Amino acid sequence: MTTFNQELIQQILADNVPDSLHTLKDFLRWTYSTFNRSDLYYGHGYDNAWDETQQLVLTALQLPPDLPTELYDSRLTQSEKASLLELILARIEQRIPVAYLTNRAWFCGLEFYVDERVIVPRSPIGALIEDRFAGLLTKAPQRILDMCTGSGCIAIACATQFPNAEVDAIDLSTDALDVAEINIMHHNLSDRVFPIQSDLFNNLPQDKYDLIVTNPPYVDKEDLDDMPEEYHHEPEMALGSGIDGLEITKRILKAAPDYLADDGVLVCEVGNSMIHLIEQFPNTPFQWLELKNGGLGVFALTKKQLVELNRS
Repeated sequence: MTTFNQELIQQILADNVPDSLHTLKDFLRWTYSTFNRSDLYYGHGYDNAWDETQQLVLTALQLPPDLPTELYDSRLTQSEKASLLELILARIEQRIPVAYLTNRAWFCGLEFYVDERVIVPRSPIGALIEDRFAGLLTKAPQRILDMCTGSGCIAIACATQFPNAEVDAIDLSTDALDVAEINIMHHNLSDRVFPIQSDLFNNLPQDKYDLIVTNPPYVDKEDLDDMPEEYHHEPEMALGSGIDGLEITKRILKAAPDYLADDGVLVCEVGNSMIHLIEQFPNTPFQWLELKNGGLGVFALTKKQLVELNRS
């Protein structure tokens, strides 16, 4: 914890907050101000203090994000105020992402359970899912593979958008798959989304998927070392992927064509490591996708393009 945040914590404790604040509106305003006075980093689903404030306070009180404003003047109980203060102090003192404090995150408009066994859902692939991969698929996919599924958010969002599809959700981590199973059950998709433990394609029977979508670990060593404190609460195996961030991506590129239907497509996120990918594969026609909600580093390749890549 930085000296700056240490001083802020001391001031919060001296202010006797539970006795000074009374209503939901009081806590929203005070939390927002407190977050603005801290040196927190926002990168886990939200990019500003106000959105994080709403997520923390409303979710912790079991209230919906669209709570009617008339209820903002409701007074909180002492136990509610004490619970909120504990969470707010943990956010500032330990730099724990809000999603882990509340065990809730949102992706593609869907709510997911999360804890420190998985990274917090935030992939820009969500925008492609909401648009049903417009311009990339020739037909609605019947078989989808979500590689490196983590919390299962991409697999579940795909199943929601394509109600006739079956989705295999793959991860090496059994801990992550336990979290994915919680979310699959929560969304009543156990008949269409199937968690499978595998080191990428190694334990999978060969199948022909219409769509393989993946948000693999892709952070290079330099970026991993420089990441803000919040990211160190996430499992490192879900973030880092060697010096260039591409160890796992290159394995996926090599094996994916064997698991794609003839008109199948691979959609893969590599973030900032797109620079390394372009340098290492200068002749590959990566289709870098425009993402309506922002973000970069997501590409698409057809099966034919992947076959040609592996021949070169």
